[in-house]
Amino acid sequence: MQLKQLTNEEFRTFSKQFRPSSIFQTTEYAFTMNEEDFDTFFLGLVDDGVIKAASLILIRKINGFKYAFAPRGFLVNYNDFSLVESFTKQVKKFLGKRDVVAIKISPLIVKKVYDADYNVVGINPNYDSIFNNLKKLGFYHLGYNNYFEALKPRYEAIVNIDLPYTKMFANIKKPFRTKIRKATKDGIKVYHGNINNLDYLYEHTKNKYPRDLKYFKELYRFFDKENMIDFYYSMLDTTDYLKITQELYSKYEKLSFDLNKQLMNNPNNSDKIINRKMKIDQRFEEYKKQLVIATNYLREHPHGIILSSALVIKWNDEVHLVIDGYDNDYKSFNAKHLLLWKLMGRYSKLGFKKFNLGGISNINVNNPAYKGLNEFKMSFNAKATEYAGDFELITNSPLYFMYRKTSNISNMWKTGK
Repeated sequence: MQLKQLTNEEFRTFSKQFRPSSIFQTTEYAFTMNEEDFDTFFLGLVDDGVIKAASLILIRKINGFKYAFAPRGFLVNYNDFSLVESFTKQVKKFLGKRDVVAIKISPLIVKKVYDADYNVVGINPNYDSIFNNLKKLGFYHLGYNNYFEALKPRYEAIVNIDLPYTKMFANIKKPFRTKIRKATKDGIKVYHGNINNLDYLYEHTKNKYPRDLKYFKELYRFFDKENMIDFYYSMLDTTDYLKITQELYSKYEKLSFDLNKQLMNNPNNSDKIINRKMKIDQRFEEYKKQLVIATNYLREHPHGIILSSALVIKWNDEVHLVIDGYDNDYKSFNAKHLLLWKLMGRYSKLGFKKFNLGGISNINVNNPAYKGLNEFKMSFNAKATEYAGDFELITNSPLYFMYRKTSNISNMWKTGK
């Protein structure tokens, strides 16, 4: 078997049919990262004209040294040790001759799978064997990180959307179903946007995400050539919101008035009426305040308010939530809950099987900083998939020694969710 550089079409054909596949092992992602100052190429292990293993390789200089990265790992059957060994050795030799100090991989090697209640529902019986074989080949495991220290998240929340619409909704945790219904009743609508609307996403994420608007547009431009990417946003229709609020205000005003009459006409049943009137009056006061807010919203934002946004990539039978965000000033509207639910329903009807909500932290570690993130994603009845983490393979020992003396791998390697 011989290692060769693959053409774009050769790699695209192989990556599309390989399982498990990844949006980070695609020609479109390679083109995007070219624009982010990475050198990129595709390597394939070929046997009698048939590609047996392949990988997108990204290279970037760090303090003058060339360092490589295979996002989400090699496209190789990790259960086939001889194949992994042959591919690894030839990739190592190829990169070493080109003065690349090392390569880091974050492979889709599943360790365990957990349900929405954090119970283990799946264990990879071959995990220990695969892990030990990688170490035999010279890969250094960089540890079982709990949070987002690695190149790609070690845990991902993935929802099965190969279900009837009503079943999917019933599987969502009750508090979330309530929030989704309320967001709909408040007049929030979901729209299918395009590259010209990506500034919404940038505004929602610029304080928490390392990539900028330029990156979003490059990602969209390359993946859109094959209709693989979609952008959506939710908007509060301020006209509808005022109308809905006025109707609720009038409804509870009338209920309060009617209860006043009942209280005067039924003094013997006053305790029961008073208790009910107190609850009604509380809601009436809430809608009185909301009426002022809704009036101001319409005056200040007659064309609506953008509340949340999401960029997704479609790859094979799975939809990947690449990046999403929301306007924190309007967090109480729960617009992101509604947006993601609408997307799951849409892609389910289109025949997709899974909706990958992206990274979460280690579900077995209680960290208040990530509790909300984990609960949000898992509440959609997601399963948490735990991967092996990052591995590093030294490809040029003399240069690697100098590299380690002068630099540390920085956060510049974090390339997405």
